[in-house]
Amino acid sequence: LDSSEPPRAHIPFPVTRSTVGAAAATVPSTYLAVRSTLKAVSENSATMSAGLTEAIGSMGAEMRTDIRNYITAGDDQQWSGLPQGMVAIHCTHSNLMKKMIELKFDLHTTIGDLKARLHMHCGTPASAQRLILRDGGQDIAHLDDDSKMMGFYSIESGMTIHIIDTDPFSMSRGGGLEDVSLIQKYKMDDETYEARKGTVRQWIKEQKEADPNWKPPKQNNFSGNPWQKQPPPAPGAAEEIETGPETVVGMEVGMRCECQPGARRGEIAYVGEVAGLSGGGHWLGVRFDEPVGRSNGVVKGETIFECMERYGGFLRGKNVTVGDFPEAELDLEDTDEEEDEL
Repeated sequence: LDSSEPPRAHIPFPVTRSTVGAAAATVPSTYLAVRSTLKAVSENSATMSAGLTEAIGSMGAEMRTDIRNYITAGDDQQWSGLPQGMVAIHCTHSNLMKKMIELKFDLHTTIGDLKARLHMHCGTPASAQRLILRDGGQDIAHLDDDSKMMGFYSIESGMTIHIIDTDPFSMSRGGGLEDVSLIQKYKMDDETYEARKGTVRQWIKEQKEADPNWKPPKQNNFSGNPWQKQPPPAPGAAEEIETGPETVVGMEVGMRCECQPGARRGEIAYVGEVAGLSGGGHWLGVRFDEPVGRSNGVVKGETIFECMERYGGFLRGKNVTVGDFPEAELDLEDTDEEEDEL
């Protein structure tokens, strides 16, 4: 709106094709008179349409006529770029929602050839097409003679040819070519799937036959490959978690730290035992820099340390490294629960 040239915009009232006369020359000065109003309205896109309607409603009849003439000044030049003897027409179909815009044809094309080309656009065979020529929504001719050329019917650019599908069994009827909900999806029945080899179901059965206590392995989200399976633990080699005071030696409240899994950073807010946590032993209460924890520092109603919701966590010493760890970028990667973090 800051340009010295008036914009060619859509105006919310009906316009007709007309030629421009002397009134169009007065539009720049007329436009300048309302530009401040339009500029103020355009700052808020949500009220643009209502504001334009109000601004135009406040204009006089002569001013509205001048603007209408200016906007429609080039309408008669819309098809000037087409080669001589060519037309651009729109096409609609009795069974289809879509509208085919500006299809270009030579006026020497016969109606029979026209139907053959329209078959490629709408799927209706030429033998099942009945064509009606329309202009401005009004029927003006029936294109019934396949031997006649399009020029015989005085077809002009911008007109519409409506295609009526006369085939009672046409697959375009009832949305057959547009409504995807009518497409029958393939669904394999249980018996067919059961008979297939190399399926997930077959693999699970084989694992359970070899070990009745077998369970699918958890996905490993910390190895760089989220689909890598966890290595199976050795039989009878369950790791015993150390919880004694030696696991938190050298760690004090106020120290910066980095916590695993996830390389989450923060500072130590508590060191010692927490009666309300299962497993007993010594814990480190960490106040994270970002909401990547599972706690707010409260355990069973007792405030161990203060922090916002999800900014705190209780971890074992083996998962915490103290040192120079400035605030890092946020990493909200979901993790599997660990039995040594609460």
